Amino acid sequence: MSEATASTNVSTEATAEGKLKVNRQEFLNLAWLASLGFLVLEVTGISIIFSYPRFKEGEFGGVYNFGPLSNVPAEGVTPLNYPKVKMWITRTSEGLLALYKVCPHLGCLYGWNEQEFQFICPCHGSQYEHNGDYVKGPAPRSLDRFVIRIVDGDTGEVLAETPSDGGPVPIPDHSNAVVQIDTGDKILGETHD
Repeated sequence: MSEATASTNVSTEATAEGKLKVNRQEFLNLAWLASLGFLVLEVTGISIIFSYPRFKEGEFGGVYNFGPLSNVPAEGVTPLNYPKVKMWITRTSEGLLALYKVCPHLGCLYGWNEQEFQFICPCHGSQYEHNGDYVKGPAPRSLDRFVIRIVDGDTGEVLAETPSDGGPVPIPDHSNAVVQIDTGDKILGETHD
């Protein structure tokens, strides 16, 4: 038996025993494909985690439990500021409003001016009434509003809700009513001429 035949037989026997012989190029290709697979898994995992909402109760983007109706401000007084959830709570003769705290012009955070009894944006001077209606300035519309639900504290039954046009929520005469504000459900303000 020649040497070439013997080495071939040894190689065949080694493969028959279950040992896999991989040359350098095959090994590098497998390593490259494995690292590419791990990269795809990481990017996919991070994308999935990033895309799921992480809104917690009481934070912007989720439902904010304002509390009982007794916490609602009186009609015509200074609106209540809630910076954590980016809103103002105000009450008019028609009912309760939750105004988004971002000016619809260029996204500045507007404030309440007690002397003018108006909301005024410090960036470009847009002004809004106590109920969020546009007065003057470069803003294209009135202030945006969040959906308010007034629910029975015991049963969870919805007693009143913000109408689809974003108008005030009438305040029901209910002793155990609780106010919930959905900061993830925004209604755009009315555009002006």
